[in-house]
Amino acid sequence: MKKIKIFHLLLLLALLLALSAPAALALEAPALDGQAALVVDLDSGNILYELNKDQQRAPASLTKIMTTLLALEALEAGRAQLDDIVTAQEDCRQGMDETSSTAGITPGVRVSFRELLYVTMVGSANEACNVIGSYLAGSVDNFVAQMNERAAQLGCTGTSFKNTNGLPAEGHVSTAYDLYLITKEAMQHPMFMELANTKSYQPESIDVNGGAVMYNSNALLTPNGHYGAGYEYSYASGVKTGFTQAAGYCLISTAEKEGVHALVVIMGCKGLLNAQIDEYRNFSDTIHLYDWVFNNFSYQNVLTTSEIVTKVPVEFAQSDGQVILHAIQDVSLLLPNEIDMSKRETVVTLYEQKLVAPIEKDTVLGEARILIDGTEYGRVKLVNTVQVELARGQYMLQQLRAVFSKGWVIALILVLLVFFVAYLVLVTRYRRLRRKHLKERRAAEQRRREQREALRRAAEEAEYDGQWKDLY
Repeated sequence: MKKIKIFHLLLLLALLLALSAPAALALEAPALDGQAALVVDLDSGNILYELNKDQQRAPASLTKIMTTLLALEALEAGRAQLDDIVTAQEDCRQGMDETSSTAGITPGVRVSFRELLYVTMVGSANEACNVIGSYLAGSVDNFVAQMNERAAQLGCTGTSFKNTNGLPAEGHVSTAYDLYLITKEAMQHPMFMELANTKSYQPESIDVNGGAVMYNSNALLTPNGHYGAGYEYSYASGVKTGFTQAAGYCLISTAEKEGVHALVVIMGCKGLLNAQIDEYRNFSDTIHLYDWVFNNFSYQNVLTTSEIVTKVPVEFAQSDGQVILHAIQDVSLLLPNEIDMSKRETVVTLYEQKLVAPIEKDTVLGEARILIDGTEYGRVKLVNTVQVELARGQYMLQQLRAVFSKGWVIALILVLLVFFVAYLVLVTRYRRLRRKHLKERRAAEQRRREQREALRRAAEEAEYDGQWKDLY
């Protein structure tokens, strides 16, 4: 009986673990040491794997991606130049202690803006971030406020920066997904990836790192950095490492193989600073995730321009009164190799609830969401590939119906009918009275003529009688 109970408990535990496993498009991803992770297809923005992607965590030096982004935006806006000579202010060492990564820049040191960017991204120099912030915003605190404002603009909902560099500070947090949004934006600037891919940097000034070469800490790119050899990954490029005791070992990177371009965020891998641990799991976890993507995903055609997506009724259209919608372009998506394409469906949204002819060829009329087994993988705009002609007779009839169905038109017609009937009544009465008047007038005229004739005759008779009297 006890064995049966133990079996049931183990079965329940296995079920709970399965339900709590991170989403990974129905594929089993590698076991990770990191406490938060994200894998994104950079071409589509689709998330291929996630683990606590919205969990707020200390981002350590991944913060420097935002600092560099603002610096590059300032360059493009003309608010700074690469050759600008910047003097380090008194606040350049703000928040730093003896364990902080540094390029040895102290107050009063003059260094080019270009050099500040390289020592920030390659050498992860904390004071360089403060110098950049003070130069661009007047003070470190003002610059931190700009960092938070820019994060909000990018849609980051779990990020709050307290400094320019990621040094430990209460409330200084971000998420794997927010850091992806920031990194994606930074990658739009060509110089960002140039900085992120630099394996080593020779300072221009003896005042920077004592003039010694600085090596990139991203062990995926080079074995010469702080973390040593064994992690080089030939498909990798960029972006930034990070570590504090609160954050653990972190890494954001990208990799491309056979047309698949992915970004991986790893946060919270275990390990103490300078502890000479056997394995830095931020690198090995990242490599495992890239291998998982490249081995299990490929681009597949899910919709072509020749395929009929839907037919939509069109008012006043010739022929059958419908328009056929097609995808504006072929859709190829990065999908698991074993995905069941028979479960693909398209959910159409029209931009106008009612379509009316005529419609020009290649008009964008809506979009289709592409779902496979209930999961959305992409969207595409829909167009008509044939012009929709207007059926003029039907259109005119409909217009007449529309006009005569309006209340004010009906009221106007009734008023006109009343006036017309009244006019007919008045004209009829007038004509009847006129005929009567004319008849009476003719009768009166006749009577007057008869009276005149009678008087004439009487006068003639009287004159005749007088003549006879004179005769006798």
